Amino acid sequence: MAEMNSNSEQADQNATPATPRAKPGKRRLLLLILLAIIIVAVVGFGLYYWFHGRFFENTDDAYVNGNLVQITPQVTGTVTAIAADDGDFVKQGQVLVRLDPSDTRVRQQSAEANLAKVVRQVRGLYSNVDNYKAQVAARKIELQRAKDDYQRRANLARDGAISQEELSHSRDTLTSAETSLTSAQQQLSTTFALVDDTTISNHPDVKAAAAQLRQAFLDNERSTMVAPVTGYVAKRSVQVGSRVQPGTPLMAVVPLDQIWIDANFKETQLVDMRIGQPVEIDADLYGGKVSYSGKVESLGVGTGSAFSLLPAQNATGNWIKIVQRLPVRIRLEPDHLEKFPLRIGLSTNVTVDLHNQDGPVLAPHPQEKPRFATDVYDHQLAEADSLVARIIHENGEQARVAGQGQN
Repeated sequence: MAEMNSNSEQADQNATPATPRAKPGKRRLLLLILLAIIIVAVVGFGLYYWFHGRFFENTDDAYVNGNLVQITPQVTGTVTAIAADDGDFVKQGQVLVRLDPSDTRVRQQSAEANLAKVVRQVRGLYSNVDNYKAQVAARKIELQRAKDDYQRRANLARDGAISQEELSHSRDTLTSAETSLTSAQQQLSTTFALVDDTTISNHPDVKAAAAQLRQAFLDNERSTMVAPVTGYVAKRSVQVGSRVQPGTPLMAVVPLDQIWIDANFKETQLVDMRIGQPVEIDADLYGGKVSYSGKVESLGVGTGSAFSLLPAQNATGNWIKIVQRLPVRIRLEPDHLEKFPLRIGLSTNVTVDLHNQDGPVLAPHPQEKPRFATDVYDHQLAEADSLVARIIHENGEQARVAGQGQN
């Protein structure tokens, strides 16, 4: 037994020196494998960057933005009804807020009465022209009669048939007829100047009264505020009974079909970025499950710091260079917006495909059509014009025809 133990110890002593010789070889093999993996990774990354990665720029400093249409009154009034609240869906032209229309309605009725009165006064001016024309014609006949009478009496006076006193009276009558004709002609000229080259509808006095009526009509219409666009109500601050002034924000309407992405890229990422390049957007709201497509619509003309209220002053001794970011606007395609709507302010991840370099860096042409517009207010002035035309017709041409029928 002791002999076996000694043999085992001798075997262990003989095997111990071989172990250190095996470790350097294994370590060298592991290092070579690690080096090979690193080289393959570097080469793979380089190939990936050269053939794919360098054609894409990405940023997570990107947020959903859009139009926030403020609803503000154009006239002073007291709120009597609120037809929509935060989160409600409203259609273009739908009533949102009503103001007490009593004051504006009274002003409109006063303006209607004033227009009717002015139309009748102007109609009287045309009648005065006809009257003065008749007076001028009568004065001309009287003047001709006085001339004939004076000439006849002058012949008789030369023959001594009448006295000089009677001839003097005839001369005075002629002078009076001339004066009367001159006065009538001046009155005709004065009255005619008030209506020269005009009709009742385009007379200056009528147009001024019509403008007052249009303004009063619009003020009355504006006591009811409607939605300029289709969207969702947000930021309602108005309350029933509040006395509001023109320009006071009451609520906002957010049209979710008029949204875009404002992505803030580093200035070093913009070298190959062009308008029109395709963009892929992932919203944090859906956790990357939904991808939106879009296109670069515009590249900002200045950084955020350049347009800040107090821009940074770099001409100091402790200046530190900071990589600036430039806002890039991305137009969204309406692929998934209806099924997966976005909200203003949400965070997104944006990747721009830089393969296409044909687009411009800045917009080369001005916009020919308005980007955003509404026609909900167009009918108001048309209704005012219709009301003005009706009042002029009833108190002008129609009233004159009725008067002639009575005569």
